[in-house]
Amino acid sequence: MTTNGYMSGFGNEFATEAIPGTLPVGRNSPQKVAHGLYAEQLTGTAFTAPRGENRRSWLYRIRPAAMHGRFESFAQPRLHDRFGEAPVSPDQMRWNPLPLPEAPTDFVEGLYTVAGNGGSDAHAGVGIHLYAANTSMRGRYFYSADGELLIVPQQGRLRVATELGVLDVEPQEIVVVPRGVRFRVELPDGASRGYVCENFGALLRLPGLGPIGSNGLANPRDFLSPVAAWEDLEGGFELIAKFGGHLWHAPIDHSPLDVVAWHGNYAPYKYDLRRFNTIGSISFDHPDPSIFLVLTSPTDTPGVGNLDFAIFPPRWLVQQDTFRPPWFHRNVASEFMGLVHGAYDAKAEGFAPGGCSLHNCMSGHGPDAATFDKASSADLSKPDVITDTMAFMFETRGVIKPTRQAVDAAHRQRDYQACWAGLRRQFAPPR
Repeated sequence: MTTNGYMSGFGNEFATEAIPGTLPVGRNSPQKVAHGLYAEQLTGTAFTAPRGENRRSWLYRIRPAAMHGRFESFAQPRLHDRFGEAPVSPDQMRWNPLPLPEAPTDFVEGLYTVAGNGGSDAHAGVGIHLYAANTSMRGRYFYSADGELLIVPQQGRLRVATELGVLDVEPQEIVVVPRGVRFRVELPDGASRGYVCENFGALLRLPGLGPIGSNGLANPRDFLSPVAAWEDLEGGFELIAKFGGHLWHAPIDHSPLDVVAWHGNYAPYKYDLRRFNTIGSISFDHPDPSIFLVLTSPTDTPGVGNLDFAIFPPRWLVQQDTFRPPWFHRNVASEFMGLVHGAYDAKAEGFAPGGCSLHNCMSGHGPDAATFDKASSADLSKPDVITDTMAFMFETRGVIKPTRQAVDAAHRQRDYQACWAGLRRQFAPPR
């Protein structure tokens, strides 16, 4: 049996049961669970984490998660944590979209590591992957013990069936699958492509709003978690785990998506990026891109993110006497950008939906020559209404180290730096 539906609110304590009367009243782990189920706790933070930071859920399931065969190495050479296999160049880099596969390829087989930093052992850093798939996962389930997965579809819808329920996600929405949660990805539209950021650090959360006040940016009520559902299937299935930067697989004789009821605050969730309440300037200049922050993974340094997920959605630019697109800049943080939909306002061409770019620590970047010329002569008495777009950025405090396969890839744009070649010397000192 499966059911579908959502519960609203980021980080809330939820209680959901597919069969009424399943959840125990007053006890998390009673002597006997209703309907012959097993109680199991899924913990995403230290047991002793402060109450406001603690994430855990109680699952009431048909079989415990411990029931599977022995894990052995699983071969998928394009997915790994070998970041910076060669010296990392300060060059700006950009890639065309990852080609869609011709042979049958599911979500796990279609994952492709582009870059990353840190690692799961230290619970710090990120892994940045792409995916390109054309078939649903059949008889196969996956989880990452290394980090939570932030999935950004670019082409094609995803049906993400998890232990805690089902999430249907389309381009311009995101889904976050917590560390350790088992899931299967189905492709309702066939061929699908997108981006995945594997967060090894502290769990993603909403940023503080500070002087903005109580409203704006991403609103907690717009984050949706699934209601309980279950599969009671037996057969010859496969459980794939990412653990310690490597893939492993084990036989399993039943579907692990067999949770009949659950309660807690450690659960998958989705969010529609089109609901983001964009904040900006209505006088001159414009704020730093942190004003577009959707989710953040904090570090031990206040205000410095292990991972910041920002978006550049449709918005109005109304500033006066101002260069309205992103200015030329160099940052101590490193930026990985992707484009889900439409065109990005800082690049006239070359940055296609499904493509990506990497600008590392202190590498200069900004608008290309065509965008600079257009913005420098724009009529600022009229607003610039940016529509039909959705770009995003994974920003980290660590250098983002590209993998060897990404550096050598045929779809990498080796002439990317040429987009700035048309910027002319215009200096004219007074005589």
